[in-house]
Amino acid sequence: MLHFPLPSPIIIYRYCKISLKGTKFMWIADNWKDYEVIDTSCGEKLERWGRYILLRPDPQVIWKTEKTHPLWYKAHAVYNRSSSGGGKWDIRRKIPDAWKIKYGDLSFMVKPMGFKHTGVFPEQAVNWDMTAEIIRKERRPLRVLNLFAYTGAATISALNAGAHVTHVDASKGMVAWAKENAAVSGLANEPVRWLVDDCMKFVEREIRRGNKYDIIIMDPPSYGRGPKGEIWKIEEAIHPLIKLCAKLLSDDPLFFLVNSYTTGLAPAVLTYMIATELKPFNGHVDSQEIGLPVRDTGLVLPCGASGRWER
Repeated sequence: MLHFPLPSPIIIYRYCKISLKGTKFMWIADNWKDYEVIDTSCGEKLERWGRYILLRPDPQVIWKTEKTHPLWYKAHAVYNRSSSGGGKWDIRRKIPDAWKIKYGDLSFMVKPMGFKHTGVFPEQAVNWDMTAEIIRKERRPLRVLNLFAYTGAATISALNAGAHVTHVDASKGMVAWAKENAAVSGLANEPVRWLVDDCMKFVEREIRRGNKYDIIIMDPPSYGRGPKGEIWKIEEAIHPLIKLCAKLLSDDPLFFLVNSYTTGLAPAVLTYMIATELKPFNGHVDSQEIGLPVRDTGLVLPCGASGRWER
């Protein structure tokens, strides 16, 4: 039987200077040293990535609070959106093309690039930690499938914990970047398959091959294209993908994770889909918003939602 945690009526956020009554619980990425959200206002977030300050747009920041922190006006680089779509970086103070940041034992190369991204989604650290903890508790070889694996932070975390990982992303450039991150983390020789492929088609082929995984994690985009022009729309494709991935789980699976940045995929939606398709495995399902602490306010910036099934 699947089990669902009951929400607490009163939650006090660890980072808040005030009590937030009646607020939903969140999984908060609060173990960073080389990254932080300094402040947020007017559709933007002020961030520190190692030694460098970046200012990037964020659709969740609909509030217009006073920008009192001096670094609002001293950012190394600012990403400006274009009215015609897209945007570009305005480099205001000298920064390298790429630099390294650390999260615990892991290292990642940060590179400001198009569409405001840097190659790391820092809020995902809550999921890296959870996956690594589950892997370390098991005293047996584990196979992990990481879909829409991007620059490989989740892959590297799982490798570092001792698992064998299959890393799949449709972008050749992102897979190359993931290999670079594995190398700077000292994990280049660990057991991993690096694959450039359409995730849905890969899963279908794995089912035909009879391959199985103990842990499956996925962080799909809201919209994207595969290496051969395949179109991905999360609202249409996520449930069929979860259903297919359930067929790849081993006889003794441990963990199944789906992350979403899409506003329409609320935690309860993730829970419903995961619980429906993983019902034969029993276990329990929990889905929550994920977020990042904001240093200057003591509040939390929401960054999407994650749904987790555990044995």
